Amino acid sequence: MKKIFLLIFIFLNTNNIFADDNFLSIVEGNKNAKVKLIVYESLTCSHCANFHRDVYPELKKEFIDEGKINIEFRNFPLDLAALNAAKIAHCKNDGASDILHFLYYNQDTWIKGTNILEINKNLEKLIINSEFNLDFENCINNKKIEDYILEERIDGFKQYEIEATPTLIINDKKFNKTLNYKNLEKILKKML
Repeated sequence: MKKIFLLIFIFLNTNNIFADDNFLSIVEGNKNAKVKLIVYESLTCSHCANFHRDVYPELKKEFIDEGKINIEFRNFPLDLAALNAAKIAHCKNDGASDILHFLYYNQDTWIKGTNILEINKNLEKLIINSEFNLDFENCINNKKIEDYILEERIDGFKQYEIEATPTLIINDKKFNKTLNYKNLEKILKKML
């Protein structure tokens, strides 16, 4: 899989090819907040799922809902399954995070399989049985969404030298401590 993404890096034109498209970032919180947090993540990454399960709820309660920070979830898919799941997360193109959180909370359900076809079937079954009313095939085959996600990955690598997930960027600086709520809370409180 890594070879595929390297080839994509080489052959894609990295100019802003989405200037005319209205693909919304997945963002929560006060857009005018003093602290901007960017999370680069891959939907097949277990550490990213742990972030959504263990860190995000407290972060939301103490900082996001209180209007103290703005958080943006950016794509950095590490494999084809993560790319397909990211297409699902962006398919409604509404900027909301509900589908993204749903996919992370249910990661153990759809990530199983020995190949991409099995994983896609699990993902499709999960989405069909959800309340999101998405056309799975249209989402998975949407080239514009795919390009948007890969462009976000390329930008993350170029701008912040992202190599692993999750990687947090707080006000344009990498968060380099162990990722747990206590460490993140300490840094955020200092910045506020």
